[in-house]
Amino acid sequence: MANQKVILAYSGGLDTSVILKWLLNKGYDVVCYLADLGQKEDLNAAKEKALKIGASKVYIEDVKKEFVTDFIFPALRANAVYEGKYLLGTSMARPLIAKKQIEIARKEKTNIVSHGATGKGNDQVRFEMTYMTLMPDVKIIAPWKDDEFLNQFQGREAMLEFSEKNGIPVKATKKAPWSSDPNLMHISYEAGILEDPNMAYPEELFELTVSPQKAPDKETEIEIHFERGNPVKVVDKTNKVTKEDPLELFQYLNDVAGKNGVGRTDVVENRFVGMKSRGVYETPAGTVLHTAHRDIEGLTMDREVMHLRDSLIPKFAELIYNGFWYAPEKEFLQAAFDKSQEYVSGIVKLALYKGNILFKGRSSPNSLYQQNIASMDVHGRYDQKDAIGFIKLNALRLRASAKRLKIK
Repeated sequence: MANQKVILAYSGGLDTSVILKWLLNKGYDVVCYLADLGQKEDLNAAKEKALKIGASKVYIEDVKKEFVTDFIFPALRANAVYEGKYLLGTSMARPLIAKKQIEIARKEKTNIVSHGATGKGNDQVRFEMTYMTLMPDVKIIAPWKDDEFLNQFQGREAMLEFSEKNGIPVKATKKAPWSSDPNLMHISYEAGILEDPNMAYPEELFELTVSPQKAPDKETEIEIHFERGNPVKVVDKTNKVTKEDPLELFQYLNDVAGKNGVGRTDVVENRFVGMKSRGVYETPAGTVLHTAHRDIEGLTMDREVMHLRDSLIPKFAELIYNGFWYAPEKEFLQAAFDKSQEYVSGIVKLALYKGNILFKGRSSPNSLYQQNIASMDVHGRYDQKDAIGFIKLNALRLRASAKRLKIK
């Protein structure tokens, strides 16, 4: 065991700092890895902390743009929403973190990786399923499922005592009454006082969004341009701002939507491991883009393609939520969804106002909407008498069923 190298997914917080020291005490050479997902934390300070504790090397990987283009946008093209409410911010981040961790493991010529996810949540599955898929011979050290670690650390107090004894710097602040996990897509809040699903969340919880009551009294008008299901340009008509770079437009939407109180969700969801949990999320840019994307699809997507695709969304979202990002069935569905986006191009006009997203119009060169046919003011090229036979044929089986019931 001595001198074996392990790559630790490190955050700089109490848990992974204790895990780092615990691994060092067991004789491992520990290389730490931090992923920059736009969480607005001092990663350089975390790096210095890891080196001070004893890490032999620390990688900081900037994966923000990859997160947007290769994880958020593919899920957006599929309208992926878990259980109708959760836009999968953490679920998409974990496979990216794990992917980079495996890349570092190969670079450092080791097959041993470690993470700080607990045995109660979904993240352990997302990390480890990705590890096993991308490195089939991987060896995983998951301390929160290790008897020795669990016996040593019954809770936070034991970890604080261990930190003090081993010279691990810990912020001398009172523990927050909830836990949060930020990235570009969202901030998730859970645990602590939020564990009572009947308790309203406190306003001071939120970091990305203002309260709708305190949002501006004037609408912010924006245009979102789509090509093949991907947002390619955001134009803020009110503030005269245009963004085209994927990362920049996403960051800008987070800012402008957050200032208008858009993107809050409170969910009781079903974890993959079997328990229910309560999560509060704020997802400003993701909420705006999802809403706009569904709208442009209404103008451009064939009805039967849309209905078939929609029937598969729950399964696709479940695969992402449960940690199957790199599974063959997920890739199969992604290919089908991407095919459905072939003509999903155009412009959606929106207004953001006090937590609401208001539609102002939409247009597309691929529009299937034909005003002269749909109009109530002209006949157009639609012969209304054709509906007589259409209705009779669709009612044929209903009449047969009705006659059978009368016979009984």
